[in-house]
Amino acid sequence: MPIRVATWNVNSVRQRIDLLLTWLKECQPDIVCLQEIKCVDEAFPRLEIEALGYNVVTHGQKTFNGVALLSKLRFDETKSGLAGDDEDAHARFLEGVVTLKHGVLRIACLYLPNGNPVGTEKYPYKLKWMSRLLEYSRERLKAEEPLILAGDFNVIPHARDVHNPAAWTEDALFKAETRESFQSLLGLGLTDALRAVTDEPGLYTFWDYQAGAWQKNHGLRIDHLLLSPQASDRLANVGIDSYVRAWEKPSDHVPVWADLDLEAA
Repeated sequence: MPIRVATWNVNSVRQRIDLLLTWLKECQPDIVCLQEIKCVDEAFPRLEIEALGYNVVTHGQKTFNGVALLSKLRFDETKSGLAGDDEDAHARFLEGVVTLKHGVLRIACLYLPNGNPVGTEKYPYKLKWMSRLLEYSRERLKAEEPLILAGDFNVIPHARDVHNPAAWTEDALFKAETRESFQSLLGLGLTDALRAVTDEPGLYTFWDYQAGAWQKNHGLRIDHLLLSPQASDRLANVGIDSYVRAWEKPSDHVPVWADLDLEAA
């Protein structure tokens, strides 16, 4: 059986715990990266998730941000925080390593800054964070191991990844500098998992709560799985569980997953 790795911005794990548990049972992912858990580590609903067979590691923050890793495979090591700015206290990055039959799999769960409004300090912070992620990726790729960057990148990579591109030109998610930074990651040799299997437009991972965006399919694709060459060589399938957006009191994001032909130890 392939290893299924998924990412989901749950937009408050305590508010969505029932949805999360239902989806975990249905989708049966082996490793899950969660973003915007919006709680401190002690408040994370660990027991309910562990009862489904997952090891749980969190990097939480009160009210805002927060990321978590869930894995049916035991973690050999984990590390929180993205290098490059000792003053950055935001809980946005969590790395985990699991052992495979041959080698290891390294997962980086990330919640990249939104960056809006552009005319404030938030946009330079976003670009600096992306620069730090680029440096992290450059160093990690030297190990030539299966690596996955998974999370809410808050980046619309291409015009086909947004319902109305013209309306987003000056938004931090779609500005030229943002997309160029994302392309720099791909330029290192990382592969956008979804685009490795399809060029189809209209495939989205986020729909705003306002203006009937979900019902009209006025969405964005901002949640991504980026794979190192050693991971992309093993890519078997990719999916977006968009049906989850129709559930009662959903997150505005939906899960994205990839199946990799890798063997657990």
